[in-house]
Amino acid sequence: MSTQVIMNMQAQTPSTAVAHVLAVDDDPTIREAIADYLGQYEFRVTTVADGQAMQTVLADDVVDLLVLDLKLRGEDGMALARRVRDESAIPIIMLTGRSEEPDRVMGLELGADDYLTKPFSPRELLARIRAVLRRKRPEIQQGRPEGIRAYRFDGWELNLNTRRLRDRDGQAVTLSNGEFSLLVVFLGAPHRMLTRDQLLDMSRLHGDDVYNRSVNTQVMRLRRKLETDPTRPRYIRTERGAGYVFSLPVETVY
Repeated sequence: MSTQVIMNMQAQTPSTAVAHVLAVDDDPTIREAIADYLGQYEFRVTTVADGQAMQTVLADDVVDLLVLDLKLRGEDGMALARRVRDESAIPIIMLTGRSEEPDRVMGLELGADDYLTKPFSPRELLARIRAVLRRKRPEIQQGRPEGIRAYRFDGWELNLNTRRLRDRDGQAVTLSNGEFSLLVVFLGAPHRMLTRDQLLDMSRLHGDDVYNRSVNTQVMRLRRKLETDPTRPRYIRTERGAGYVFSLPVETVY
């Protein structure tokens, strides 16, 4: 399992938002060409050869765009694309053969954002990556503050691309949509007292239950997943008669 990372000097500056591209292809020549070419521009590039390595990178890092070959040896690239789309909103550019029109159609129906047919020029790939990222940039999705890719606190990390929460041991903690949205609001406003009405509006916990009691329920569930002792919370504190406060420092990853 081979992984190659190319990072230009701008990616080493924390304040600079450098897009991270993950390319999955079992042809080492194509992986090298993608890494070498994109690495010359304002991108951080990771290349891997198979689906297992792809899942490892997606689990451990923030990825802004996926370039995925649908004809990996011994693997179903379509199944990999489906899994990525089920778990996240990361943009996908597919790589296919010229004669594989059914695959291209099915991939686009699965939610891929674009495709390239092999052989392709790295320059065209760069243009398509930039175009997809431009289209996605204005889309401030629910639970995805603009420009922010992850939050970190007390050894935990919430990846906004994959919607995954990992604890201090690196283990995944499953969140419901409501729990995820509420935690994003708390992490975006640490040390700030938020009323139940504010939390209801900002996390979009509307629906059949429009009462602020739904916030209390989501907070209780979050505490069970975050706190060592939910009855004596360290992270989400109650301000009696007012609301809640996320009481620890939060690091923002752009």
